[in-house]
Amino acid sequence: MIRQNIRQGLAAAWPICLGYFPIGLSLGVLAQKGGLAPWQMAVMSILVFAGGSQFIAVAMLGAGASPVAIVSTVFMVNLRHLLMSSALSVHFPNASRRFLALFAYGITDESFAINLTRFNQGGWDQYSALTLNHAANTTWIVSTVIGVYVGQLVPPGAAGVDYALTGMFICLLIYQLRGPIFTITALIAAVASVLAYLWLPGNAYVIVASCLAATVGLILKRTMRKRGEQT
Repeated sequence: MIRQNIRQGLAAAWPICLGYFPIGLSLGVLAQKGGLAPWQMAVMSILVFAGGSQFIAVAMLGAGASPVAIVSTVFMVNLRHLLMSSALSVHFPNASRRFLALFAYGITDESFAINLTRFNQGGWDQYSALTLNHAANTTWIVSTVIGVYVGQLVPPGAAGVDYALTGMFICLLIYQLRGPIFTITALIAAVASVLAYLWLPGNAYVIVASCLAATVGLILKRTMRKRGEQT
């Protein structure tokens, strides 16, 4: 039975793995250009395992940001994993704390979406979900480390490598603009980061802009939801 569940998890994981591999390679190349060694990339992928946060961390490392600023920013970005883990935990009423910790460690946006859908459809158990999470996790770690080795073969500035990180974040931003609230939040973050950069020392502007934009976005979302309920 467990073997069948593992096969189900692997079958559901391969589309995620297929998407993770090229993105992981890109991150590895950028990390290598930022001065990270393969073992450092491996440690980051194992401890953080969050694509967006790792891209941010690599960018901040390249910009000479302080460890406190990097850790604080990554922590803020990854807070959503707490909500995703809590939402899925209801499907493991008899699971041990060790299992829940291992499962929560492997949650990403993609694995959360697939696991939640499969649990709602039925016929999906904790071992299938765990296999899905860690198949994607393994693919991500391996691809980022390979990317560092690939980066050693790419000369600095070749084929727009220096612009790759900026281009990646522009693409990530565009995909997040799914409505007026997201657009307003992005604009607030941009303006706040510029102003904070001019007035605050170091890299504190990143944290200030992130917290301010997220707070305003949450307030706007709640306000619009209340208006929708009243109409």
